[in-house]
Amino acid sequence: MEQPQETRKQYHKMMEMPIPKLVASLAAPAVLSMLVTSAYNLTDTFFVSQLGTSATGAVGVAYAVLAIIQAIGYTLGLGSASVISRLLGEKKSEEAGHTAAAGFYSSLLLGAVITAAGLLFNEEIMRLLGATETILPLAVEYAVYIFWSAPLMCASFVLGCLLRAGGKAVLSMVGLCLGGVVNIALDPLFIFTFKMGISGAALATLVSQAASFAVLLFPFFRRSSMLHLNPKAVFRRGKVYGAVLKAGMPSFCRQGFASVSTAFLNGSARAYGDAAVAAMSVVGRISLLVISLMIGLGQGFQPVIGYNYGGKQYGRVRKAFWFSLIVGTVLLAVLGAVCFFFAPQLMTLFRADDAGVIETGSFALRAQCVLFPLQPLIVLSNMLFQAVERPWQASVLSSARQGLFFLPLILILPGMLGLLGVQLVQPVADILTAVLCVPFLIVFFRGAKRRGAGPEGPAGHTGRES
Repeated sequence: MEQPQETRKQYHKMMEMPIPKLVASLAAPAVLSMLVTSAYNLTDTFFVSQLGTSATGAVGVAYAVLAIIQAIGYTLGLGSASVISRLLGEKKSEEAGHTAAAGFYSSLLLGAVITAAGLLFNEEIMRLLGATETILPLAVEYAVYIFWSAPLMCASFVLGCLLRAGGKAVLSMVGLCLGGVVNIALDPLFIFTFKMGISGAALATLVSQAASFAVLLFPFFRRSSMLHLNPKAVFRRGKVYGAVLKAGMPSFCRQGFASVSTAFLNGSARAYGDAAVAAMSVVGRISLLVISLMIGLGQGFQPVIGYNYGGKQYGRVRKAFWFSLIVGTVLLAVLGAVCFFFAPQLMTLFRADDAGVIETGSFALRAQCVLFPLQPLIVLSNMLFQAVERPWQASVLSSARQGLFFLPLILILPGMLGLLGVQLVQPVADILTAVLCVPFLIVFFRGAKRRGAGPEGPAGHTGRES
C-alpha cells in the first residue's frame, strides 16, 4: 500500500535532514512547551505563596497528584509516540494510526478513574502525601479542581506527544503554550480579583487544561495530522496496548516515582514545620523549570532516535545522542550557575517575609544547581533506551533518580543529618543516577558500532541489537 505524500515527506525529513538541524527543529517547540508548562506550575506556586506559607506547602503536597496524572499521560503519550516513530520509520502508517487511537482513548478513561478516586478520597490522599494539619484543608481545597482536570490533562499530554511523533511539533507547542498562557492570566484574576484564594489557582489550571485540550485535538478533527483517532481502531488490535505500555513504562516509572518521592519528601520535611515543606516545594518548582529545558530537548531528540533506529540508520542515532548531550550540558551548566548565585533572591520572590523558607530553600536549591549539568546525561539516556525499545534498561534508569536511589536516601539521610539530609537527598540521588547511566550507554553504543561505522549505518542491515 502506497504511503500518503505527507507521510513520505516526513520520512525523508527524519532520515535525511542533518542531525543538528533536525533535532533543533523538533526540540525548539518542545522546549518552549515544557518551559511554559513549568512556568505556569511555578506561577501557581508564586501567586499562592502570597496567601501564606501553609498555602505554599499545600501546592507542594498537591503536586504529587499532578505527578500521578503526568505519569499516566506521559506513559501513554511517550509510549505511543515511541511506537509510532518506529512504525513510521518502518513505513507502517496504518499501524501507527491504530496506536495513536489506543493511546488517546485510554488516556481519557484512566484520567476519569483518577477523577473518581480523587474526589472520593481527597482528604485521605492529601494526608498520605504529607500534609500537616494546617496545610491539609488548603491542600484538599486545591486538589478538588486538579482531580477534575485529570482526563483533560492526561489526554493533552498524549495529544502533544502524538503531534510531535507525526511531525507537527509546532502545533503541539501552540496547544500546550496556550494552556500555559491562559493559566498565568487567570491565576491572579481568580485568586485575588474574585477572592477565590487557593481554589482560584486550581480552577485556573482546570480552565487552562480545557483550552489546551481543545487546541491539541483540533488538528485530528481537521485531518491535518497523518495520525487519526478513529474510535473503531481502539479494539482492533489488542497487542497495540502491550506495545504502548512496554514503551511507556519508563515514563510511568519516572513520573510515578516523582509522585512517591514528593510524598516522602513532604513527609520528611513535615517534621521541621510548614516552612520546610514550603521551601522544598518552591525548590522543586524552580528546579523543574530548569530541567524542563532538558526534557523538551529530549522530546525533540526522541522521535529522531525512533525513526532512525526503526530505519536502521544507527550512525544518525549516535550523532543525535552526542549532539543533544553536548548542547544540553552546556545549557544547564549556564542556568545552574545563574540559579546558584541568585538562589536567595529567587526564594525571596515567593516568601519574602519567611526567613525559614528562604534559608532552607536557598541551600537546597544551590545543592541541586551544582548538579544540573548531570541532567542531560540522565534524561537522554532514559529517552534513548525508551525510543529504541529497550524497556528494562529504560525502566531502570527512569526509576533511579526519584525511586531506586531517592527513596532509600530519604529514609536514611534525614535520620543521620536532620534537615540537611532532606536538602541533600535529591543531589546525592542525581550523582548516583548519572554514574549508573554510563555502563548502560557503553554497552549500547558498542553494539551500535558493530552494526557499522558509516554515518548512515550498514545498508541492508536487517537485524536488531540483542
